[in-house]
Amino acid sequence: MNILAWVVLGLIAGAIAKAIYPGYQGGGILATMLLGIIGAFVGGSLGFFFSTGNFAIAAPSLSIPGIAVAVLGAIVAIFLWNLMTRNRTV
Repeated sequence: MNILAWVVLGLIAGAIAKAIYPGYQGGGILATMLLGIIGAFVGGSLGFFFSTGNFAIAAPSLSIPGIAVAVLGAIVAIFLWNLMTRNRTV
């Protein structure tokens, strides 16, 4: 997939994931795009692992199922980012 398709997929998936995930997620359009691209890799790799049993870095295409996988991956990425950066005041 070319770079322009990655940017479009990342922007769409990141924006949808930020809208679905509860709470505040900072960052502008570049952070949203990066989140969507990371989500595409996470979702594509997990989908490939669950369908074949082998782990490989894979990414979905720019299609409706590809966007759905990228959104799920972006939600996982938001969750993991919040776990790593949350404030631990006791």
